[in-house]
Amino acid sequence: MSRIGKSPIKLASGVTVTVSPANEISVKGPKGELKQVLDRDIKVEVADGTVTISRPTDQIRHRALHGLYRALLQNMVTGVTEGFKKQLELVGVGYKAANQGQLLDLSLGYSHNIIVEIPKELKVATLTEKGQNPKIMLEGIDKQLLGQVAAKIRSLRKPEPYKGKGVRYSDEVVRKKAGKSAGK
Repeated sequence: MSRIGKSPIKLASGVTVTVSPANEISVKGPKGELKQVLDRDIKVEVADGTVTISRPTDQIRHRALHGLYRALLQNMVTGVTEGFKKQLELVGVGYKAANQGQLLDLSLGYSHNIIVEIPKELKVATLTEKGQNPKIMLEGIDKQLLGQVAAKIRSLRKPEPYKGKGVRYSDEVVRKKAGKSAGK
């Protein structure tokens, strides 16, 4: 058995999980609702405030899906109860971030500003304090969408290894390389 797949998911109060005949899982909670279509071989049982996932055989494919869908369901339950947050930091002279609604305006050292449209499912906020690097805070209930948008923003100017300039996650550590040695 998969170590991850066999552990049950405990549901917090106010969270309901429904399974449709087409194996579509719907998780409703105080922060919203998420849906996920599961493979037809994977069985989901909801009983006494816990969700258990089982697989029919020990095939490699079934074993892989067992742990995957358990992790996805756990993320859905956590998302509708607590939500997820990611914080990005802009390191570099003249790097700026501002938002107007769901539009994020980034100045990352290019000849033009980059405007990114954030999906309506996520909340975005920017913070610029004197003496601190500009920060972008992303918040939402869908962990997959949140990570994808954060990775897209980071890819616009990845941290470079010599000075460490670029867009990075606030908890990311950039290993710096030594530059050219200064003559003989």
